[in-house]
Amino acid sequence: MRGLYYLIGLFIILSFSSCDVKSLSGLNVTGKVGEILVVCDDAIWASPVKSELDTALTQFIMPYFPDVPTFELVHRNSKTFDGAIKRHRNVLFLNLDKSHGDPNPIVESRKDVWANRQLVIEVTAKNLEQLYSFCANGLPEIHSQFDFAEWNRIRRYFAEKQSTFVNDKIAGNFGLHIELPDGSNVVASQPNFYRVQLPNASRPIEFLGTGQQDVGAIYSGVMIYQYPFIDSTQLTLKNLLQARDTMLRYNVPHETSRLYMGTQYTDLVYPEASWTRNYNGEISGIEMRGMFVFKGKAIHTTGGAFWSFHFIHPKTEKLICISGYVDAPSTTSWTHSLREIEAIWKSVTIL
Repeated sequence: MRGLYYLIGLFIILSFSSCDVKSLSGLNVTGKVGEILVVCDDAIWASPVKSELDTALTQFIMPYFPDVPTFELVHRNSKTFDGAIKRHRNVLFLNLDKSHGDPNPIVESRKDVWANRQLVIEVTAKNLEQLYSFCANGLPEIHSQFDFAEWNRIRRYFAEKQSTFVNDKIAGNFGLHIELPDGSNVVASQPNFYRVQLPNASRPIEFLGTGQQDVGAIYSGVMIYQYPFIDSTQLTLKNLLQARDTMLRYNVPHETSRLYMGTQYTDLVYPEASWTRNYNGEISGIEMRGMFVFKGKAIHTTGGAFWSFHFIHPKTEKLICISGYVDAPSTTSWTHSLREIEAIWKSVTIL
């Protein structure tokens, strides 16, 4: 019950904006996607508080392999929190104030403090014991705020630069709009199936144990497909996966003959599904996460991760799926690429 009281009664949002957005014109956030900069005294970072931060804030996006964390934590103390680092996209302050008279910590959330689309959350407690007690119970809400800010920041960035040609093709065929990054290209189109290739990304791969880095290509894209909606039984995980496999078999061939994209069904990465909504809450549907693999021959082939959103189009009465995929080396982080996929399917709106 104590944890419930912390989340409901003690988590106080005092402010959502602390400065004039116009004064931030041209100042972009720094830091990598999937990072939270924790600003606190070294003594706090070395205390059991850090273990609670690791547990609650570095949650994994399931069921991917290798593991894909939602966030990684980066520490700075007040003396080193200076310069461009102050524009970090996600900043969490942990403060101790002996004069703090409230029996519980106070949490303040602010946007656009030192840069556009920045989220800063500040927790002030009377002492280390009070701070630890809060972190043991109240961090899930903080994680939710940073989580929303991360993918929504990407969605807004994609929305600023759009390809009218690609948008018009998707709108004409499916009656919907999604925010796609500049340089996206429709590489396959059928009346009920589109595949959009996203711009190739190259990010550093760190080879553990060597300290050396190389550049690895990350390939990602989005598939949009539709089929008639008959009844609610089509929305079960089993039937959504069956429809997915059918669509992929006939529409996503590999460059090697007789190979095609399929779903990986091993226990470790068996697909998971849950009900959710798009970014503005107007569309309710089912998100599904899992791994894909190329099938068709009795050989081990490469694969990657997928993240899908299924919903019923209110005008066409068809079941639509927006399914993004990431094909990247296992030696590099998938967090950035999967966050981009999440931002794209979250961005869907009905036309």
